[in-house]
Amino acid sequence: MTTTHLPPDHPLGSGLTADAPLINQYRGSRSSTGEPARSGRRPVWFMRQAGRSLPEYRRLREGTTMLDSCLNPELASEITLQPVRRHGVDAAIFFSDIVIPLRLAGVGVEIKPGVGPVLDSPVRTAADVAALPELDDAAFAPITEAVQRTVAELSTLGPEGSAVPLIGFAGAPFTLAAYMVEGRPSRDHLGPRAMMHADPETWNALAAWAADVSGRFMRAQVMAGASAAQLFDSWAGSLGRADYQNHVFEHSRAAFSHVAGLSGVNGVSAPLIHFGTGTGEILDLMKDAGADVLGVDYRLNLAEATRRLGPGTPLQGNIDPAFLTAGWPVLETHVREVIAAGSGAAGHVLNLGHGVPPETDPAVLTRVVELIHSLDDEAAV
Repeated sequence: MTTTHLPPDHPLGSGLTADAPLINQYRGSRSSTGEPARSGRRPVWFMRQAGRSLPEYRRLREGTTMLDSCLNPELASEITLQPVRRHGVDAAIFFSDIVIPLRLAGVGVEIKPGVGPVLDSPVRTAADVAALPELDDAAFAPITEAVQRTVAELSTLGPEGSAVPLIGFAGAPFTLAAYMVEGRPSRDHLGPRAMMHADPETWNALAAWAADVSGRFMRAQVMAGASAAQLFDSWAGSLGRADYQNHVFEHSRAAFSHVAGLSGVNGVSAPLIHFGTGTGEILDLMKDAGADVLGVDYRLNLAEATRRLGPGTPLQGNIDPAFLTAGWPVLETHVREVIAAGSGAAGHVLNLGHGVPPETDPAVLTRVVELIHSLDDEAAV
């Protein structure tokens, strides 16, 4: 990349977020100086926390499409901030969608309610891939503005007026390419999986295009002020280990290469998180693709994840979303068990093992955050 230096006023370089509890856990329970981090509150945030279950989100979104909301800097910033104000979580996740890079590049795509991303024309041949437009960096202007607005507001939303880090994100190349081949959501992703074997040259060209736009999307967010970035591979769990290793791994690594090593003037780098669903058998490959932190879904116990990855790998996860409606005694027990299971990792950030279900009572999420913040290591189990 052209530079590995973050802007001088970036929250990591200025010190605003360099030693936030979230960043220290992502760093492996180490402070920005490399020393063991001082004990503090246990960090937690939720995937899909921006919106979905919040009534204030639904009011704000009235009359606006999903993708238009994402590309309105004022709206996207406000939606990103809502769960931080309501729940007191330790990170904001930038409100956007994995197909936003497609829209910014000029690919026809919409989010259809009750369906998901739907493309005007699927991408299934070499000619289709060759016709894909180039993404101009100038198209990231609304993303940059939204991130900058958000970071400015987050600078005092933490405990005692401290800063809350913003996490940027993008869809991983396989997930993005899978939508492009199918043209809409799919249960089994037969189209992209078949293309890998029937026409590997076309698959590699498409996945390389997806890796470029996703990586640049993440980079734009980090350069504008995000203190970490997460690559979502929502559908990688549909792949066998050999298919991931032979047809996806290099493209995920290419996406991460756009944000690898980005650091502030103090040398503090933006941590990189990799998350997928049903990916327990490929966690080591996902780590090797360029991640500092592995997000683990609810299917795999965190102690087992540490056994597979080694104790030096920080983890994120993995409260089962189903427990959010199971009643408080059951949920509290489960949260304590997740904390105990994650205690052997170098660092641990609490999260759900997938996104917040839309029907979740926001008060339950707030209570989970309060519980997690109240626990020290001895009180976890």
